[in-house]
Amino acid sequence: MKSQFLLDPEITFLNHGSFGACPKPIFENYQYWQLELEREPVQFIQKNSAQYLKTSKDALANYIGCSSDDFFYTTNPTVAVNTVLRSLNLEEGDEVLTTNHEYGAMDRTWSYFSKKKGIKYIRQSISLPILSKEQILNEFWSGYTSKTKIIFISHISSVTALVFPVKEICEKARELGLITIIDGAHVPGQLDLNIQQLNPDFYTGALHKWMLAPKGVSFLYVKKTFQNSIDPLVVSWGYESESPSNSQFLDYHQHQGTRDISAFLTIPKAIEFLRVNNWEERAASCRKLIRDNYNKFCELLNSKPICPITSEFLVQMCSIPIRTTKPLELKETLFHKYKIEIPVMKLEDKFFLRIAINGYNSQQDLEILQEALEDIIENSDLINLG
Repeated sequence: MKSQFLLDPEITFLNHGSFGACPKPIFENYQYWQLELEREPVQFIQKNSAQYLKTSKDALANYIGCSSDDFFYTTNPTVAVNTVLRSLNLEEGDEVLTTNHEYGAMDRTWSYFSKKKGIKYIRQSISLPILSKEQILNEFWSGYTSKTKIIFISHISSVTALVFPVKEICEKARELGLITIIDGAHVPGQLDLNIQQLNPDFYTGALHKWMLAPKGVSFLYVKKTFQNSIDPLVVSWGYESESPSNSQFLDYHQHQGTRDISAFLTIPKAIEFLRVNNWEERAASCRKLIRDNYNKFCELLNSKPICPITSEFLVQMCSIPIRTTKPLELKETLFHKYKIEIPVMKLEDKFFLRIAINGYNSQQDLEILQEALEDIIENSDLINLG
């Protein structure tokens, strides 16, 4: 399977989680759409792009469990959340309840708008190790107050690679009359997703990660009750359109003139690639690799798992606590000396080695990592065993 990808064969790639990796057939489809655009840009943009987008969105809608009229494509989840935040009717003193496990760009986005609008961004601490789903729910909701207006939470966290109980959180939020915004960057292609069943108010997911699309493909789902209140991040031809569709929501957010939508149009091909290559079975093998190896790496690094090693909390990524005072140097050493691409992640004052496994990985890749870590432990001061 590794030969199907464009990844450098000299690199042991254990960092699918950051930006994904695109297989050759999907990348070739991406280039096909780029060529179509350049062959006749006027016809492509002015006449054909709407139908091209509809075909792509219909395929994705079936894959993620919602109507194709209820989402639009964005380049990444950060753009999606910025779009939402600029339109929310928040007042000074309102509170947004989140966790201390959120993605850095999202924390910065909320911090920016908190200062602009005088709202409070409450990063509720979810302690490690996780012992149960009930622990997460109890710790999370202990941050709720009468001023809480919005719930913002990752479906799968970036640094700690944990699956959060988003379904239960959305259910309780609805009972409390709260707005729910879910960051599902790591979900499509890694977890089964049915947005209608989950029933959030807003949901964003990246498709260039675990769905294997080219870089710069994500989506923003908006529940119908909010669609007409979400302003476009960029005002363009869809505003007061001369040929409006039946959806102001889509006119505002999809019709932007000279924008290369080629990557967006690869989604049917990406879904076909996953189906033809039995990706459900491959993903199951990846999850097994994570579960089978987690304890081994914890023992090697003299650390302990941050959660039960089950599918309830771990999918195709895991984060292993690692003691180091030189995280950047450790990451660079793993890459330049041992040719291993893997991130060293930080959560507050703790560091984690995050392993991300996809269909092109094997047990051999993890053995290469193990040997490299053993060598580093024996011959350097980059890792402290405590």
